Amino acid sequence: MDQINKIVGFENLSPDDIAFITPRLQRLSVPAGTKVFEAGSPCAAFLIVLDGCVRVQMIGETGREIVLYRVEDQQTCILTTACLLSGDAYSAEAITECETTAIALPIDAFNALLNRSQAFRDLVFSSYGKRISNLVSLVEEVAFGRIDVRLAQFLKDRMDNNHILRKTHYELAVELGTAREVISRQLKDFERKGWITLSRGQITVTTPAGLTAFIRAQCD
Repeated sequence: MDQINKIVGFENLSPDDIAFITPRLQRLSVPAGTKVFEAGSPCAAFLIVLDGCVRVQMIGETGREIVLYRVEDQQTCILTTACLLSGDAYSAEAITECETTAIALPIDAFNALLNRSQAFRDLVFSSYGKRISNLVSLVEEVAFGRIDVRLAQFLKDRMDNNHILRKTHYELAVELGTAREVISRQLKDFERKGWITLSRGQITVTTPAGLTAFIRAQCD
């Protein structure tokens, strides 16, 4: 595979490791909206996203959904790594949010390289550790964070250059791990305060400074 050394972390692999891994890597191009894996399916390969975005989410027995994390450019999937290391099946599902290009290293090659290469082990566990920290932060936010503050921060972080966020109330509820009714009620409150304008499937942040001041006031 061309330009393998440009993959983050692969530049530290030895020439022997590169020679071993190159013919075994598989390049994947996946259309938007494709389910990459689902709960209960086995894990067959170590995955690195080269460009695009994969959303990993969990669906509870009641049907409630929550987004766990996203895998974007040059990132690995923590759940995939965990399944490869433990031998367990996936406990969540992953869906491409846009056309996504990734590379896959089959499980046999992954295990062999993990055993033979310190540099590859460093790459795998460093990425794994960082993603675990992010996941713990998500758990803390869902369990202890105020939904109004989390929603305000999400709007600020995800609005585009025109201050528009194209998501439904249900999609926001999935992102933040709460009920749609809670999101709708909070958005209406933000609208009454003049911070946002609501329309079908779209939210316009009319006063970003208002959201910023609110977040700072609650965090002080």
